[in-house]
Amino acid sequence: MKRVRVIISGRVQGVGFRYFVRENAFRYSIKGYVKNMPGGNVEIDAEADSEKLDRFLEECRQGPPQSRVEGFHIQDVPVYGYTRFRIRHCEDY
Repeated sequence: MKRVRVIISGRVQGVGFRYFVRENAFRYSIKGYVKNMPGGNVEIDAEADSEKLDRFLEECRQGPPQSRVEGFHIQDVPVYGYTRFRIRHCEDY
């Protein structure tokens, strides 16, 4: 099991990016969340086995057709034990 936190910049808000991420999370059995950040970035906190996580991240790096990913910063973090994947809002902490 592996967990990463990803900050994605570019044209990633207002283009269905979070819903795209959620769909791919379900496809690859990823647990965690995605949320818009103040300033226009998107944050993904995701955990799964390494192979599924790598495939999921490749999909996210491409984004939906309307998006334009310019930055994709990945940080390994300790496994948390999420039980599902969801879209969070900035005020959800």
